Amino acid sequence: MYQPLTSLTRDQQLEKLQLNSNNTIWDMIVVGGGITGAGILLTASQAGLKVLLIEKQDFAWGASSKSSKMVHGGLRYLGSGQYTMTKDAVTEREKLLNELPGLVNPLQFLMGHYKYQFPGPFIFNSLLTIYDWIGGKRNHRYINNGIADFHVPGIEQHQLRGATQFADAVTDDARLVMRVLQEAQELGGTVMNYLSADILLKQELKTEPKTTEQVTGIRVKDQVSGQQFNLTAKVVINATGPWTDKLRQQLQAKKAIRPLRGSHLIVPSWRLPLAYSVSYFHPEDKRPIFAFPWENSTVIGTTDLDHDDLEQQPCISQNEVDYLLSGINKQFPQAELSEADVISTYAGIRPVVSNNASENSKNDVKKTKPSDEKREHSIWNEQGLISVAGGKLTTFRLIALDVLKVAQHYLPDMNLVDLQTAKLFTAITVTPPTDSYLNQQQIQRLKSHYGSHYSHLLNHARHDELKLIGSTNTSLAELKWILQHEMVVHLDDLLLRRSRIGLLLPKGGEQLFTQLQHLCQTILEWDDQHWQHELARYQYIIQRYYGLPQQRFDIATFSDDLPRVVAH
Repeated sequence: MYQPLTSLTRDQQLEKLQLNSNNTIWDMIVVGGGITGAGILLTASQAGLKVLLIEKQDFAWGASSKSSKMVHGGLRYLGSGQYTMTKDAVTEREKLLNELPGLVNPLQFLMGHYKYQFPGPFIFNSLLTIYDWIGGKRNHRYINNGIADFHVPGIEQHQLRGATQFADAVTDDARLVMRVLQEAQELGGTVMNYLSADILLKQELKTEPKTTEQVTGIRVKDQVSGQQFNLTAKVVINATGPWTDKLRQQLQAKKAIRPLRGSHLIVPSWRLPLAYSVSYFHPEDKRPIFAFPWENSTVIGTTDLDHDDLEQQPCISQNEVDYLLSGINKQFPQAELSEADVISTYAGIRPVVSNNASENSKNDVKKTKPSDEKREHSIWNEQGLISVAGGKLTTFRLIALDVLKVAQHYLPDMNLVDLQTAKLFTAITVTPPTDSYLNQQQIQRLKSHYGSHYSHLLNHARHDELKLIGSTNTSLAELKWILQHEMVVHLDDLLLRRSRIGLLLPKGGEQLFTQLQHLCQTILEWDDQHWQHELARYQYIIQRYYGLPQQRFDIATFSDDLPRVVAH
Protein backbone atom coordinates (compact mmCIF):
# COMPACT_ATOMS: atom_id res chain seq x y z
CA MET A 1 0.00 0.00 0.00
CA TYR A 2 1.62 3.25 -1.11
CA GLN A 3 1.57 6.54 0.72
CA PRO A 4 1.28 9.94 -0.95
CA LEU A 5 4.32 12.22 -0.86
CA THR A 6 3.17 13.08 2.64
CA SER A 7 0.24 11.49 4.44
CA LEU A 8 -0.16 14.71 6.43
CA THR A 9 -0.88 18.22 5.26
CA ARG A 10 2.04 20.59 5.65
CA ASP A 11 0.37 22.20 8.68
CA GLN A 12 -0.07 18.80 10.33
CA GLN A 13 3.51 17.83 9.56
CA LEU A 14 4.77 21.10 11.03
CA GLU A 15 2.67 20.64 14.17
CA LYS A 16 4.03 17.12 14.59
CA LEU A 17 7.61 18.40 14.30
CA GLN A 18 6.98 21.07 16.92
CA LEU A 19 5.23 18.76 19.38
CA ASN A 20 8.04 16.20 19.21
CA SER A 21 10.93 18.66 19.02
CA ASN A 22 11.83 18.35 22.73
CA ASN A 23 12.01 14.55 22.83
CA THR A 24 13.10 13.59 19.31
CA ILE A 25 16.73 13.20 18.35
CA TRP A 26 17.08 12.75 14.63
CA ASP A 27 19.93 10.62 13.35
CA MET A 28 20.41 13.21 10.62
CA ILE A 29 18.93 16.54 9.57
CA VAL A 30 19.56 17.55 5.96
CA VAL A 31 19.38 21.26 5.21
CA GLY A 32 18.62 21.95 1.54
CA GLY A 33 15.87 20.61 -0.69
CA GLY A 34 17.67 20.46 -4.03
CA ILE A 35 18.88 17.32 -5.79
CA THR A 36 21.91 16.95 -3.50
CA GLY A 37 19.87 17.17 -0.30
CA ALA A 38 17.15 14.93 -1.72
CA GLY A 39 19.74 12.33 -2.71
CA ILE A 40 21.24 12.37 0.78
CA LEU A 41 17.77 11.99 2.32
CA LEU A 42 16.99 8.99 0.13
CA THR A 43 20.32 7.27 0.70
CA ALA A 44 20.13 7.85 4.45
CA SER A 45 16.56 6.50 4.47
CA GLN A 46 17.75 3.41 2.60
CA ALA A 47 20.34 2.98 5.36
CA GLY A 48 17.52 2.92 7.93
CA LEU A 49 18.26 6.29 9.53
CA LYS A 50 15.70 8.56 11.15
CA VAL A 51 16.23 11.54 8.86
CA LEU A 52 14.57 14.89 8.24
CA LEU A 53 15.07 17.24 5.29
CA ILE A 54 14.22 20.93 5.59
CA GLU A 55 14.24 23.63 2.90
CA LYS A 56 14.00 27.39 3.43
CA GLN A 57 12.13 27.95 0.18
CA ASP A 58 10.38 25.29 -1.88
CA PHE A 59 11.83 21.95 -2.92
CA ALA A 60 14.12 22.41 -5.97
CA TRP A 61 13.74 26.20 -5.64
CA GLY A 62 17.36 26.90 -6.53
CA ALA A 63 19.60 25.44 -9.23
CA SER A 64 17.75 22.12 -9.12
CA SER A 65 14.84 23.60 -11.06
CA LYS A 66 16.97 25.97 -13.15
CA SER A 67 19.73 23.74 -14.50
CA SER A 68 20.43 22.90 -18.12
CA LYS A 69 18.36 19.70 -17.63
CA MET A 70 21.21 17.49 -18.82
CA VAL A 71 21.95 14.09 -17.32
CA HIS A 72 25.34 13.61 -18.90
CA GLY A 73 28.81 12.27 -18.36
CA GLY A 74 30.53 15.58 -18.91
CA LEU A 75 32.37 15.07 -22.17
CA ARG A 76 34.30 18.30 -21.63
CA TYR A 77 35.62 16.95 -18.31
CA LEU A 78 37.04 13.96 -20.14
CA GLY A 79 38.68 16.38 -22.56
CA SER A 80 40.40 18.11 -19.65
CA GLY A 81 41.68 14.84 -18.23
CA GLN A 82 39.08 14.29 -15.46
CA TYR A 83 38.58 10.62 -16.32
CA THR A 84 37.26 9.45 -12.95
CA MET A 85 34.63 12.17 -12.82
CA THR A 86 33.49 11.32 -16.35
CA LYS A 87 33.41 7.58 -15.62
CA ASP A 88 31.28 8.09 -12.52
CA ALA A 89 28.88 10.40 -14.36
CA VAL A 90 28.45 8.08 -17.36
CA THR A 91 27.79 5.12 -15.05
CA GLU A 92 25.18 7.10 -13.11
CA ARG A 93 23.61 8.34 -16.34
CA GLU A 94 23.06 4.77 -17.47
CA LYS A 95 21.52 3.81 -14.12
CA LEU A 96 19.08 6.73 -14.26
CA LEU A 97 18.13 5.92 -17.85
CA ASN A 98 17.39 2.34 -16.83
CA GLU A 99 15.52 3.14 -13.60
CA LEU A 100 13.55 6.23 -14.67
CA PRO A 101 12.52 5.96 -18.32
CA GLY A 102 10.04 8.75 -18.98
CA LEU A 103 11.70 11.17 -16.56
CA VAL A 104 15.32 10.64 -17.59
CA ASN A 105 15.27 10.20 -21.36
CA PRO A 106 17.91 9.64 -24.05
CA LEU A 107 18.85 12.74 -26.01
CA GLN A 108 20.88 12.75 -29.19
CA PHE A 109 23.47 15.52 -29.54
CA LEU A 110 24.98 16.91 -32.70
CA MET A 111 28.07 19.05 -33.02
CA GLY A 112 29.10 20.60 -36.32
CA HIS A 113 32.75 20.70 -37.31
CA TYR A 114 33.90 23.82 -39.14
CA LYS A 115 37.12 24.47 -40.98
CA TYR A 116 39.88 25.86 -38.71
CA GLN A 117 37.77 25.14 -35.58
CA PHE A 118 39.06 23.04 -32.69
CA PRO A 119 38.42 20.23 -31.96
CA GLY A 120 38.39 18.66 -35.39
CA PRO A 121 36.44 15.49 -36.26
CA PHE A 122 39.32 13.12 -35.58
CA ILE A 123 40.09 14.39 -32.07
CA PHE A 124 36.43 14.76 -31.12
CA ASN A 125 35.45 11.29 -32.31
CA SER A 126 38.51 9.76 -30.61
CA LEU A 127 37.32 11.32 -27.37
CA LEU A 128 33.82 9.94 -27.96
CA THR A 129 35.22 6.46 -28.48
CA ILE A 130 36.55 6.56 -24.91
CA TYR A 131 33.29 8.15 -23.71
CA ASP A 132 31.23 5.35 -25.26
CA TRP A 133 33.61 2.68 -23.98
CA ILE A 134 32.97 3.94 -20.44
CA GLY A 135 29.21 3.70 -21.01
CA GLY A 136 29.47 0.20 -22.45
CA LYS A 137 27.95 0.90 -25.87
CA ARG A 138 28.77 2.79 -29.04
CA ASN A 139 26.68 5.95 -29.17
CA HIS A 140 28.35 8.17 -31.75
CA ARG A 141 28.93 8.48 -35.48
CA TYR A 142 30.41 10.97 -37.90
CA ILE A 143 28.11 12.52 -40.54
CA ASN A 144 29.57 14.22 -43.59
CA ASN A 145 26.52 14.81 -45.79
CA GLY A 146 22.87 15.79 -45.55
CA ILE A 147 23.39 17.69 -42.29
CA ALA A 148 21.43 20.84 -43.19
CA ASP A 149 18.89 18.96 -45.33
CA PHE A 150 17.97 16.16 -42.94
CA HIS A 151 19.58 16.28 -39.49
CA VAL A 152 19.56 19.97 -38.55
CA PRO A 153 17.76 22.13 -41.12
CA GLY A 154 18.89 25.75 -41.00
CA ILE A 155 22.31 25.13 -39.46
CA GLU A 156 25.16 27.40 -40.58
CA GLN A 157 26.79 25.71 -43.58
CA HIS A 158 29.69 28.04 -44.36
CA GLN A 159 32.92 26.01 -43.96
CA LEU A 160 30.94 23.10 -42.42
CA ARG A 161 33.08 19.96 -42.79
CA GLY A 162 30.73 17.49 -41.15
CA ALA A 163 29.07 16.75 -37.79
CA THR A 164 29.32 14.24 -34.98
CA GLN A 165 26.23 12.69 -33.46
CA PHE A 166 26.49 11.35 -29.91
CA ALA A 167 24.20 10.53 -26.99
CA ASP A 168 23.53 11.65 -23.43
CA ALA A 169 20.25 12.23 -21.56
CA VAL A 170 17.83 14.95 -20.45
CA THR A 171 15.37 15.31 -17.56
CA ASP A 172 12.92 17.59 -15.81
CA ASP A 173 15.24 18.49 -12.94
CA ALA A 174 12.55 19.69 -10.51
CA ARG A 175 10.39 16.59 -11.03
CA LEU A 176 13.48 14.44 -10.50
CA VAL A 177 13.91 16.06 -7.08
CA MET A 178 10.26 15.38 -6.25
CA ARG A 179 10.58 11.74 -7.28
CA VAL A 180 13.66 11.29 -5.10
CA LEU A 181 11.82 12.87 -2.15
CA GLN A 182 8.87 10.56 -2.75
CA GLU A 183 11.08 7.47 -2.66
CA ALA A 184 12.68 8.69 0.57
CA GLN A 185 9.32 9.28 2.22
CA GLU A 186 8.15 5.79 1.35
CA LEU A 187 11.18 4.56 3.32
CA GLY A 188 10.31 6.69 6.36
CA GLY A 189 12.13 9.95 5.58
CA THR A 190 10.47 13.24 6.53
CA VAL A 191 10.47 16.41 4.43
CA MET A 192 9.39 20.00 5.08
CA ASN A 193 9.54 22.99 2.75
CA TYR A 194 9.55 26.65 3.80
CA LEU A 195 11.36 25.79 7.04
CA SER A 196 14.68 27.60 7.36
CA ALA A 197 17.78 26.62 9.33
CA ASP A 198 18.61 29.88 11.09
CA ILE A 199 21.05 29.08 13.90
CA LEU A 200 23.25 26.06 14.56
CA LEU A 201 22.80 24.71 18.09
CA LYS A 202 26.06 23.72 19.77
CA GLN A 203 27.28 22.30 23.06
CA GLU A 204 30.74 22.09 24.54
CA LEU A 205 32.59 18.78 24.50
CA LYS A 206 35.61 18.17 26.68
CA THR A 207 38.28 16.49 24.58
CA GLU A 208 41.86 16.40 25.67
CA PRO A 209 43.74 18.66 25.59
CA LYS A 210 41.00 21.26 24.92
CA THR A 211 37.26 21.88 24.97
CA THR A 212 35.51 21.98 21.59
CA GLU A 213 32.02 22.80 20.42
CA GLN A 214 29.84 20.20 18.71
CA VAL A 215 26.79 20.94 16.54
CA THR A 216 23.78 19.24 18.11
CA GLY A 217 20.92 20.62 16.05
CA ILE A 218 19.32 23.68 14.49
CA ARG A 219 16.98 26.47 15.44
CA VAL A 220 14.47 26.61 12.62
CA LYS A 221 11.86 29.10 11.48
CA ASP A 222 8.64 28.39 9.62
CA GLN A 223 8.58 30.84 6.70
CA VAL A 224 4.78 30.64 6.52
CA SER A 225 3.80 31.34 10.15
CA GLY A 226 7.02 32.82 11.57
CA GLN A 227 7.11 30.22 14.38
CA GLN A 228 10.54 29.15 15.68
CA PHE A 229 11.64 25.99 17.48
CA ASN A 230 14.68 23.77 17.96
CA LEU A 231 15.49 20.44 16.32
CA THR A 232 18.13 18.04 17.66
CA ALA A 233 20.27 15.65 15.60
CA LYS A 234 23.34 13.46 15.86
CA VAL A 235 24.66 15.07 12.68
CA VAL A 236 23.57 17.99 10.48
CA ILE A 237 24.14 17.95 6.73
CA ASN A 238 24.50 21.29 4.96
CA ALA A 239 23.44 20.80 1.31
CA THR A 240 22.38 24.35 0.53
CA GLY A 241 24.32 24.81 -2.72
CA PRO A 242 25.32 28.45 -3.30
CA TRP A 243 24.37 29.24 0.31
CA THR A 244 26.69 26.60 1.79
CA ASP A 245 29.03 29.16 3.34
CA LYS A 246 26.19 30.83 5.28
CA LEU A 247 25.91 27.98 7.80
CA ARG A 248 29.64 27.21 7.73
CA GLN A 249 30.49 30.77 8.73
CA GLN A 250 28.62 30.24 12.01
CA LEU A 251 31.59 27.97 12.77
CA GLN A 252 34.08 30.61 11.55
CA ALA A 253 34.90 28.57 8.45
CA LYS A 254 36.42 30.32 5.44
CA LYS A 255 34.32 30.90 2.33
CA ALA A 256 34.66 28.21 -0.29
CA ILE A 257 31.87 28.77 -2.80
CA ARG A 258 32.08 30.74 -6.03
CA PRO A 259 28.44 31.26 -7.19
CA LEU A 260 28.17 31.21 -10.98
CA ARG A 261 25.02 32.14 -12.87
CA GLY A 262 23.84 30.16 -15.88
CA SER A 263 20.93 31.69 -17.83
CA HIS A 264 18.67 30.26 -20.51
CA LEU A 265 16.03 31.28 -23.06
CA ILE A 266 12.96 29.20 -23.95
CA VAL A 267 11.34 29.65 -27.36
CA PRO A 268 8.47 27.77 -29.04
CA SER A 269 9.60 24.63 -30.82
CA TRP A 270 8.11 25.84 -34.10
CA ARG A 271 10.48 28.84 -34.09
CA LEU A 272 13.52 26.58 -33.81
CA PRO A 273 12.50 22.95 -34.36
CA LEU A 274 15.24 20.55 -33.27
CA ALA A 275 15.51 16.79 -33.12
CA TYR A 276 18.97 17.01 -31.51
CA SER A 277 20.67 19.02 -28.84
CA VAL A 278 22.93 21.12 -31.04
CA SER A 279 26.27 22.09 -29.49
CA TYR A 280 28.28 24.97 -30.93
CA PHE A 281 30.91 27.54 -30.02
CA HIS A 282 29.82 31.10 -29.46
CA PRO A 283 31.48 33.41 -31.99
CA GLU A 284 32.24 36.00 -29.30
CA ASP A 285 34.28 33.98 -26.81
CA LYS A 286 34.37 30.44 -28.26
CA ARG A 287 32.53 29.01 -25.24
CA PRO A 288 30.53 25.83 -25.94
CA ILE A 289 26.78 26.53 -25.76
CA PHE A 290 23.73 24.62 -26.99
CA ALA A 291 20.11 24.54 -28.03
CA PHE A 292 17.98 21.49 -27.31
CA PRO A 293 14.39 20.21 -27.45
CA TRP A 294 12.68 20.07 -24.04
CA GLU A 295 9.01 19.61 -23.14
CA ASN A 296 7.83 20.53 -26.67
CA SER A 297 9.86 23.74 -26.66
CA THR A 298 13.46 24.71 -27.42
CA VAL A 299 15.92 25.78 -24.72
CA ILE A 300 18.95 27.94 -25.54
CA GLY A 301 21.80 28.17 -23.05
CA THR A 302 23.91 28.73 -21.17
CA THR A 303 26.00 31.53 -19.74
CA ASP A 304 28.62 31.22 -17.00
CA LEU A 305 29.04 34.41 -14.96
CA ASP A 306 29.91 35.36 -11.42
CA HIS A 307 26.82 36.05 -9.31
CA ASP A 308 27.32 37.99 -6.09
CA ASP A 309 23.80 38.68 -4.77
CA LEU A 310 22.47 35.54 -3.07
CA GLU A 311 19.65 37.39 -1.30
CA GLN A 312 17.59 37.69 -4.50
CA GLN A 313 16.46 35.11 -7.02
CA PRO A 314 18.78 35.20 -10.03
CA CYS A 315 17.49 36.46 -13.35
CA ILE A 316 18.90 36.89 -16.82
CA SER A 317 20.61 40.16 -17.73
CA GLN A 318 20.24 42.05 -21.00
CA ASN A 319 23.84 41.23 -21.89
CA GLU A 320 23.07 37.52 -21.47
CA VAL A 321 19.96 37.78 -23.64
CA ASP A 322 21.96 39.51 -26.37
CA TYR A 323 24.77 36.95 -26.02
CA LEU A 324 22.48 33.92 -26.35
CA LEU A 325 20.50 35.39 -29.26
CA SER A 326 23.61 36.41 -31.19
CA GLY A 327 25.06 32.93 -30.73
CA ILE A 328 21.96 31.06 -31.84
CA ASN A 329 21.42 33.34 -34.83
CA LYS A 330 25.00 32.75 -35.94
CA GLN A 331 24.47 28.99 -35.74
CA PHE A 332 20.98 29.20 -37.33
CA PRO A 333 21.11 32.34 -39.50
CA GLN A 334 17.74 31.74 -41.13
CA ALA A 335 15.93 31.56 -37.77
CA GLU A 336 16.35 35.28 -37.04
CA LEU A 337 15.26 34.76 -33.43
CA SER A 338 14.52 37.88 -31.40
CA GLU A 339 13.24 38.76 -27.95
CA ALA A 340 9.70 38.65 -29.36
CA ASP A 341 10.08 34.87 -29.74
CA VAL A 342 11.04 34.23 -26.09
CA ILE A 343 8.33 32.53 -23.99
CA SER A 344 10.35 32.68 -20.78
CA THR A 345 13.84 32.82 -19.33
CA TYR A 346 15.42 31.24 -16.28
CA ALA A 347 18.70 31.57 -14.42
CA GLY A 348 20.25 29.25 -11.88
CA ILE A 349 23.28 29.58 -9.61
CA ARG A 350 25.92 26.86 -9.73
CA PRO A 351 27.63 26.28 -6.37
CA VAL A 352 31.13 25.85 -7.72
CA VAL A 353 33.87 25.17 -5.18
CA SER A 354 36.86 27.34 -6.03
CA ASN A 355 40.32 26.31 -4.91
CA ASN A 356 41.14 29.99 -4.49
CA ALA A 357 37.99 30.98 -2.61
CA SER A 358 38.45 32.39 0.86
CA GLU A 359 37.18 35.27 2.90
CA ASN A 360 39.95 37.58 1.71
CA SER A 361 40.66 36.34 -1.82
CA LYS A 362 37.66 37.55 -3.79
CA ASN A 363 39.84 39.21 -6.43
CA ASP A 364 42.05 36.13 -6.82
CA VAL A 365 39.01 33.93 -7.38
CA LYS A 366 37.89 35.99 -10.35
CA LYS A 367 41.26 35.71 -12.05
CA THR A 368 40.10 32.22 -13.04
CA LYS A 369 37.57 32.14 -15.86
CA PRO A 370 34.22 30.78 -14.58
CA SER A 371 34.15 28.07 -17.25
CA ASP A 372 37.65 26.93 -16.22
CA GLU A 373 36.64 26.14 -12.63
CA LYS A 374 36.50 22.43 -11.85
CA ARG A 375 33.06 21.01 -11.01
CA GLU A 376 33.85 18.18 -8.59
CA HIS A 377 32.03 18.16 -5.26
CA SER A 378 33.75 18.90 -1.95
CA ILE A 379 32.84 17.86 1.58
CA TRP A 380 33.76 19.61 4.86
CA ASN A 381 33.36 17.97 8.28
CA GLU A 382 33.29 20.76 10.85
CA GLN A 383 32.23 20.07 14.45
CA GLY A 384 29.19 17.96 13.60
CA LEU A 385 28.21 20.01 10.55
CA ILE A 386 28.95 18.18 7.30
CA SER A 387 28.76 20.49 4.30
CA VAL A 388 28.75 19.43 0.66
CA ALA A 389 28.82 21.56 -2.48
CA GLY A 390 29.71 21.31 -6.15
CA GLY A 391 29.27 18.25 -8.30
CA LYS A 392 26.77 17.46 -11.01
CA LEU A 393 23.06 16.68 -11.17
CA THR A 394 23.94 13.32 -12.72
CA THR A 395 26.07 12.14 -9.80
CA PHE A 396 23.75 13.03 -6.92
CA ARG A 397 23.70 9.41 -5.68
CA LEU A 398 27.50 9.18 -5.51
CA ILE A 399 27.65 12.53 -3.72
CA ALA A 400 25.14 11.21 -1.18
CA LEU A 401 27.23 8.08 -0.58
CA ASP A 402 30.35 10.18 -0.02
CA VAL A 403 28.49 12.34 2.50
CA LEU A 404 27.22 9.30 4.39
CA LYS A 405 30.74 7.86 4.55
CA VAL A 406 31.83 11.03 6.35
CA ALA A 407 28.72 10.90 8.56
CA GLN A 408 29.71 7.44 9.82
CA HIS A 409 31.97 9.25 12.28
CA TYR A 410 28.80 10.39 14.08
CA LEU A 411 26.66 7.35 13.20
CA PRO A 412 29.03 4.37 13.68
CA ASP A 413 26.25 1.78 13.46
CA MET A 414 25.23 2.86 9.95
CA ASN A 415 25.78 0.15 7.33
CA LEU A 416 26.61 1.44 3.85
CA VAL A 417 27.80 -1.80 2.26
CA ASP A 418 24.55 -2.70 0.52
CA LEU A 419 23.92 0.85 -0.66
CA GLN A 420 26.84 0.83 -3.09
CA THR A 421 24.95 -1.36 -5.56
CA ALA A 422 21.33 -0.75 -4.50
CA LYS A 423 18.81 0.71 -6.92
CA LEU A 424 17.58 4.17 -6.02
CA PHE A 425 14.05 3.76 -7.34
CA THR A 426 11.59 0.99 -6.60
CA ALA A 427 10.34 -0.86 -9.66
CA ILE A 428 6.69 -0.02 -10.37
CA THR A 429 4.45 -3.07 -10.64
CA VAL A 430 1.04 -1.34 -10.52
CA THR A 431 -0.88 -1.63 -13.79
CA PRO A 432 -2.81 1.30 -15.29
CA PRO A 433 -6.62 1.37 -15.30
CA THR A 434 -8.01 -0.77 -18.12
CA ASP A 435 -10.17 2.06 -19.45
CA SER A 436 -7.31 4.58 -19.69
CA TYR A 437 -6.96 5.98 -23.19
CA LEU A 438 -3.44 7.28 -22.62
CA ASN A 439 -0.74 5.90 -24.88
CA GLN A 440 2.23 3.94 -23.57
CA GLN A 441 4.56 6.93 -23.66
CA GLN A 442 2.16 9.03 -21.56
CA ILE A 443 1.72 6.21 -19.03
CA GLN A 444 5.50 5.77 -18.79
CA ARG A 445 5.86 9.49 -18.14
CA LEU A 446 3.31 9.36 -15.31
CA LYS A 447 5.01 6.30 -13.82
CA SER A 448 8.39 7.97 -13.74
CA HIS A 449 7.09 11.32 -12.47
CA TYR A 450 4.81 9.97 -9.71
CA GLY A 451 6.05 6.44 -9.03
CA SER A 452 3.51 3.98 -7.68
CA HIS A 453 1.13 6.92 -7.11
CA TYR A 454 0.45 7.25 -10.82
CA SER A 455 -2.38 4.70 -10.74
CA HIS A 456 -4.04 6.63 -7.91
CA LEU A 457 -3.74 9.77 -10.02
CA LEU A 458 -5.37 8.06 -13.01
CA ASN A 459 -8.10 6.34 -11.02
CA HIS A 460 -9.23 9.66 -9.55
CA ALA A 461 -9.19 11.62 -12.80
CA ARG A 462 -12.00 12.21 -15.25
CA HIS A 463 -11.14 11.56 -18.89
CA ASP A 464 -11.42 15.25 -19.73
CA GLU A 465 -8.88 16.04 -16.98
CA LEU A 466 -6.26 13.88 -18.72
CA LYS A 467 -6.21 16.11 -21.77
CA LEU A 468 -2.84 17.83 -22.15
CA ILE A 469 -2.72 21.55 -21.36
CA GLY A 470 -1.75 23.64 -24.37
CA SER A 471 1.56 22.52 -25.87
CA THR A 472 2.76 20.94 -22.61
CA ASN A 473 2.84 17.30 -21.53
CA THR A 474 0.96 18.13 -18.31
CA SER A 475 -2.72 17.46 -17.60
CA LEU A 476 -5.23 19.04 -15.25
CA ALA A 477 -5.39 15.73 -13.39
CA GLU A 478 -1.73 16.11 -12.47
CA LEU A 479 -2.25 19.63 -11.15
CA LYS A 480 -5.11 18.38 -8.95
CA TRP A 481 -3.02 15.53 -7.57
CA ILE A 482 -0.07 17.84 -6.93
CA LEU A 483 -2.26 20.30 -5.01
CA GLN A 484 -3.62 17.46 -2.90
CA HIS A 485 -0.37 15.63 -2.12
CA GLU A 486 2.82 17.60 -2.81
CA MET A 487 2.93 20.31 -0.12
CA VAL A 488 2.14 23.29 -2.35
CA VAL A 489 2.32 26.55 -0.40
CA HIS A 490 2.43 29.12 -3.21
CA LEU A 491 1.15 29.27 -6.77
CA ASP A 492 4.71 29.30 -8.11
CA ASP A 493 5.36 25.96 -6.36
CA LEU A 494 2.66 24.47 -8.58
CA LEU A 495 3.45 26.18 -11.88
CA LEU A 496 7.24 26.57 -11.83
CA ARG A 497 8.49 23.44 -10.02
CA ARG A 498 5.84 20.71 -9.49
CA SER A 499 4.88 21.36 -13.11
CA ARG A 500 6.69 23.55 -15.67
CA ILE A 501 3.64 25.27 -17.11
CA GLY A 502 4.91 28.68 -16.02
CA LEU A 503 7.98 28.25 -18.23
CA LEU A 504 6.26 26.69 -21.22
CA LEU A 505 3.10 28.73 -21.77
CA PRO A 506 2.85 32.46 -22.56
CA LYS A 507 2.63 34.81 -19.57
CA GLY A 508 3.30 32.00 -17.13
CA GLY A 509 0.19 30.03 -18.09
CA GLU A 510 -2.28 32.90 -17.85
CA GLN A 511 -4.86 30.86 -19.80
CA LEU A 512 -5.23 28.54 -16.79
CA PHE A 513 -5.84 31.06 -14.06
CA THR A 514 -9.65 30.70 -13.97
CA GLN A 515 -9.44 26.91 -13.62
CA LEU A 516 -6.63 27.15 -11.09
CA GLN A 517 -8.56 29.57 -8.92
CA HIS A 518 -11.32 27.01 -8.48
CA LEU A 519 -8.84 24.20 -7.77
CA CYS A 520 -6.76 26.17 -5.28
CA GLN A 521 -9.80 27.49 -3.44
CA THR A 522 -11.32 24.01 -3.25
CA ILE A 523 -8.25 21.94 -2.40
CA LEU A 524 -6.09 24.43 -0.48
CA GLU A 525 -9.04 26.30 1.06
CA TRP A 526 -7.86 29.69 -0.20
CA ASP A 527 -10.43 32.47 0.02
CA ASP A 528 -10.75 35.19 -2.66
CA GLN A 529 -8.26 37.47 -0.91
CA HIS A 530 -5.70 34.70 -0.66
CA TRP A 531 -6.11 33.74 -4.31
CA GLN A 532 -5.70 37.32 -5.49
CA HIS A 533 -2.60 37.71 -3.34
CA GLU A 534 -1.06 34.50 -4.70
CA LEU A 535 -1.92 35.46 -8.28
CA ALA A 536 -0.29 38.90 -7.89
CA ARG A 537 2.75 37.29 -6.25
CA TYR A 538 3.09 34.75 -9.06
CA GLN A 539 2.75 37.32 -11.83
CA TYR A 540 5.43 39.43 -10.15
CA ILE A 541 7.78 36.42 -9.97
CA ILE A 542 7.16 35.55 -13.63
CA GLN A 543 7.88 39.08 -14.84
CA ARG A 544 10.76 39.80 -12.48
CA TYR A 545 12.70 36.53 -12.61
CA TYR A 546 11.45 34.53 -15.59
CA GLY A 547 10.84 37.26 -18.14
CA LEU A 548 13.04 39.47 -20.29
CA PRO A 549 14.90 42.38 -18.66
CA GLN A 550 12.85 44.98 -20.55
CA GLN A 551 9.68 43.63 -18.89
CA ARG A 552 10.96 44.55 -15.42
CA PHE A 553 10.88 48.32 -15.78
CA ASP A 554 7.15 48.69 -15.15
CA ILE A 555 6.86 46.22 -12.28
CA ALA A 556 5.82 47.67 -8.95
CA THR A 557 7.52 46.32 -5.84
CA PHE A 558 5.51 43.40 -4.47
CA SER A 559 4.69 43.03 -0.78
CA ASP A 560 4.33 39.42 0.35
CA ASP A 561 2.52 40.33 3.57
CA LEU A 562 -0.58 38.18 4.09
CA PRO A 563 -2.32 36.75 7.15
CA ARG A 564 -1.70 33.10 8.05
CA VAL A 565 -2.12 30.82 5.05
CA VAL A 566 -3.30 27.24 4.78
CA ALA A 567 -0.66 24.99 3.23
CA HIS A 568 -1.08 21.37 2.17
